[in-house]
Amino acid sequence: MKILIVEDEVAALKRMTKLLAEIEPSATIVANTTSVADTVEWLKANPAPDLAFFDVRLTDGDSFAVFQRAVVDCPVVFTTAFDEYALKAFKVHAVDYLLKPVKLEDLAATMSHIKAIGTVRELAPLAAENVADDDRPISLIKRFLIRYGDHYRVVEPKDIAYIYSMEKSTFLRTLEGRDLPLDESLDRLERQLDPEKFFRLNRQVIIHFQSIKELVAYSKSRVKVIMVPPFGEDAVVSSERSAEFKRWLAGG
Repeated sequence: MKILIVEDEVAALKRMTKLLAEIEPSATIVANTTSVADTVEWLKANPAPDLAFFDVRLTDGDSFAVFQRAVVDCPVVFTTAFDEYALKAFKVHAVDYLLKPVKLEDLAATMSHIKAIGTVRELAPLAAENVADDDRPISLIKRFLIRYGDHYRVVEPKDIAYIYSMEKSTFLRTLEGRDLPLDESLDRLERQLDPEKFFRLNRQVIIHFQSIKELVAYSKSRVKVIMVPPFGEDAVVSSERSAEFKRWLAGG
């Protein structure tokens, strides 16, 4: 297990390192970053770790800013000195959280929880078989943490109508019709969404099953999908995806 620790307090870093060595002796701490800027730079330059511990308050701001500037393609556990009431806000978009000073039993429980829910991906056997990166499994997204202005919003997949691209940007449209910006491309998101509930109609949109209002036959065996909330001129399933789309609708 390769672990990234985002922590700017020397004492807290030493404690976390010591506790992890006791609980998970085979784990490797691949890096320690101390600021938002350093963390963003590291994530862009290195392969994703298997797990990351993020201190909430860093030298140049709160660590939530990292998610707006880089892809965090691994489970994250927040560590913070905030009281338990403030922590409720963080828990909804983290695999777990730990209150400082971190206790051995709390960290052990967190590690057990992470392994139990399968969010730490075991890629060693795949690497040994020379499996291409694009074929390796990616943990499904459990929820989105989205920043707009000075606010954050957590959106769960069940509240999504569809995700679309426009002018090289990506947006999520909620069932209530609100558009929220995303940092990741449709190509990457397609691999991280539940394939039973989401389908990539074409190059522009990924749809959630629940947003389909009506299907209309279109030219060359294609299908026009009328969605709720409305999506511009509606969406047409590309010809190469039509057969697959019909199987998906049938649950096949």
